[in-house]
Amino acid sequence: MKIIILGAGQVGGTLAEHLAREENDITVVDTDGERLRELHTRLDIRTVVGPASYPVVLRQAGCEDADMLIAVTSQDEVNMIACQVAHTLFRTPTKIARVRATAYLTRKGLFAHEAVPIDVLISPEQVVTDHIRRLIEHPGALQVLEFAGGLVQLVAVKAYYGGPLVGQDLGFLRRHMPSVDTRVAAIYRRNRPIIPRGDTVIEADDEVFFIAARRDIRAVMSELRRVDRDFRRVMIAGGGNIGERLAEHLEHSHQVKIIEHGLERCTVLSERLNRTVVLHGSATNKRLLEEENIEDCDIFCALTNDDEVNIMSSMLAKRMGAKKVLTLINNAAYVDLVQGGEIDIAISPQQATIGSLLTHVRRGDIVNVHSLRRGAAEAIEAIAHGDTQSSKVVGRAIGEIDLPRGTTIGAIVRGKEVLIAHDDVVVASGDHLILFVIDKRRIREVERLFQVGLTFF
Repeated sequence: MKIIILGAGQVGGTLAEHLAREENDITVVDTDGERLRELHTRLDIRTVVGPASYPVVLRQAGCEDADMLIAVTSQDEVNMIACQVAHTLFRTPTKIARVRATAYLTRKGLFAHEAVPIDVLISPEQVVTDHIRRLIEHPGALQVLEFAGGLVQLVAVKAYYGGPLVGQDLGFLRRHMPSVDTRVAAIYRRNRPIIPRGDTVIEADDEVFFIAARRDIRAVMSELRRVDRDFRRVMIAGGGNIGERLAEHLEHSHQVKIIEHGLERCTVLSERLNRTVVLHGSATNKRLLEEENIEDCDIFCALTNDDEVNIMSSMLAKRMGAKKVLTLINNAAYVDLVQGGEIDIAISPQQATIGSLLTHVRRGDIVNVHSLRRGAAEAIEAIAHGDTQSSKVVGRAIGEIDLPRGTTIGAIVRGKEVLIAHDDVVVASGDHLILFVIDKRRIREVERLFQVGLTFF
């Protein structure tokens, strides 16, 4: 595909890296020539220096025959105008834009072909808020991903020494829990992927990705680790868009406190939120944390826009007795450094957003993509179409499908029914298949599996 990416920041740069590896024709546009040079030396891409919404710059980037425009500059208005120009002057088929401001997102009818012609809107704050909310709803999970409208979940947990399954093979899980159907999609041991088989033995500290119907997730988690009690007391550092949205979602079912540095913002938050306690001060202030009984806090979420403040306040909260800490980190290089020590969960907004963008770039009928393990792996939801002649998957049992190396099918959703993917399950047209791909280089092969042959037409 010929794809133009506007904005060479964290998201634009990471997206260019993902897509260039998959043999797409990528052009990146930005006003920062130095940043573009750095990307160009690392990746096989074209770069154009200039304001992303100018018609002459878009023409220079090849907008006349581009398949897709992805506008992820730091300014909502530039992203919106660029999509408008691409639509009006160049008839670009697919236009994706990142829009942050709630003032735009809450206006119905604004993003339509007759108004601002954006085909897909990405709101990073909403994506990250949903991600954090799912983690709070599943204490003990490192990652919780939803598929098929929430009917199926893929959950990552760390297997703890002394857990019921540690030292047992995966076949034991099925024998031990005959009433719960689940499948282990992948295991990461010392950061290396293992393709799970029935005789694979789970070791302490393994990161286990398992897939199950939403209703069965808790039961499976309890087998892999001691179950953490539900989070009730939540403290949020940072009252920005993410902090506010999270508090709004949780305040009716949890006891929520927000610490916000800006006095004006505190006033706004106290007016908008109903039950949340809004505190004016710094999240790195030891005395404030003491006064607010940090030792009784079930989870401390550091969500300011400053990585250092997030890391330091999380470490301080943990040492002062917070049961769990969750930290938002914009600099992707920091994520692996801090997670797993005093910081229980580190979240990269870029990785969460990349998944939303990749969903619309994938070929075949792919409706959901989650980027995992800092982009090394992907979880994909694809729809099977066609018949036994035109499709490589329809009418075949899972054990007969020629899957690319390192790819596993975890579950099938048929209507409202969830079928865990055992070898004898036969795929029907219209089924949603949830796949786990540990080798990103195999993505094209996975996409080809779900492309329908000409006989179908």
